[in-house]
Amino acid sequence: MSMSDIVLTHGYFLRDDEAEKKIMKPYPPLGILYLSAYLKKQGFGVDIFDSTFSSFEVFEKYISEKNPLIVGLYCNLMTKQTILRMMKVLRERGITVIVGGPEPPYHAEEFIRAGADYVVRGEGEETLSELLGVLRNGANSPTESIMGLVFKNADGRIIETPARPLIQDLDSLPYPDREAIDIDSYIATWKKHHGMGSVSLITVRGCPFSCAWCSRSVYGETYRRRSPKLVADEVEFLMNRYKPDMLWIADDVFTINHRWIYALRDEFKNRSIRIPFECISRADRMNEEVIKALSDMGCFRVWFGSESGSQRILDAMNRGVTVEEIRSVTALTRKYGIQSGLFVMFGYDKETIDDIDETLAHLKKANPDIYLTTLAYPIKGTPYYYEVEKHIHTVIEWKDRSERDVIIRNRPSGLFYRFTQAWINNEMRLFQEAYAPLSHRLRWLTKAKAARIGMKLTQ
Repeated sequence: MSMSDIVLTHGYFLRDDEAEKKIMKPYPPLGILYLSAYLKKQGFGVDIFDSTFSSFEVFEKYISEKNPLIVGLYCNLMTKQTILRMMKVLRERGITVIVGGPEPPYHAEEFIRAGADYVVRGEGEETLSELLGVLRNGANSPTESIMGLVFKNADGRIIETPARPLIQDLDSLPYPDREAIDIDSYIATWKKHHGMGSVSLITVRGCPFSCAWCSRSVYGETYRRRSPKLVADEVEFLMNRYKPDMLWIADDVFTINHRWIYALRDEFKNRSIRIPFECISRADRMNEEVIKALSDMGCFRVWFGSESGSQRILDAMNRGVTVEEIRSVTALTRKYGIQSGLFVMFGYDKETIDDIDETLAHLKKANPDIYLTTLAYPIKGTPYYYEVEKHIHTVIEWKDRSERDVIIRNRPSGLFYRFTQAWINNEMRLFQEAYAPLSHRLRWLTKAKAARIGMKLTQ
């Protein structure tokens, strides 16, 4: 094959993301970096166009100059519209288009009709390697024998091949191909805006829990963990190569297996590794010994999916945790000098103002160091989607919308939830900043009261 068999890209342009430009905490696209490393190990030539700090115009120029035969596009919920624009550019040049990631599997036919030649379902390493091996023999090579694909055959029928078994031995995978992109730009951005450079890694694929709103379109309902030794090896490599000030461990749930956490702590201790990091966990997968182990390794913040302060809503979400567990674990992390971050979700099916009141009371009792709010949106393929499917309404065509653009008829308007967020935020500032100047507190109180009135008028 040629020197470069495929170009991989991901379609996230930071300059177009107004919300992220206020935060400025970008991370490299680990998914395509894993793909690149795996494909190179199989002998394929791979180029990466990292769109994060680039622009769509630069992408068009890159494609025009390089004119690759095949481009692989990673697509998630946020980048769908951009990916469709990129696909149009590629199709106009006759380039073979492969799409994968969490968004395409449940919309495979739509992506095919929009111009994709192949949709990869699930993990991409083995499927993409096998597909590239077939494509070298020409477009007429049989692809129905390749598991994990959706494509249009010679007769124009859309074919979906059987699902591919997931990779069981994650230790067999090479490190992400970070050298193929400009990691220093990410670290420099972090340093400029936050005074600390950060690098990301993952130690696990999949999540064994069954939250009703969470998509599992890539890794399935599995739990596959890398060995503590190889994780410690990668951390040492990252520290020596990039010299970050902190790490982001991007696992869905970092502390599922307690024995694994203790083994990783021992690896860190034996190598004199201690570096600040943040991670995500669940309240029911934490205890004092686990929290102490995290502290020993350098953890400074743990994020928890709190979602709601109403146990009724948590149970409807199939979260498997209690509000009391969440409050308890935030207090316990504080005891060991670890910050707690809570994710809060509004708008879940059948949520009432009483449930939202319980969420505010819960936030005050938990008193996290930081919390982030979002609006529940139905992702196709999840139990939540099928629960509310009959109430979903949109006048926007599929190619122009995301799940965040749909209207759910049996819940309040988006304006109601904007008032809700304003009410929560101002009430929490009043609670957490009790010694702020009186003028500030009066302003927050006025905003909270106005937002509450807005909630009542728009519910």
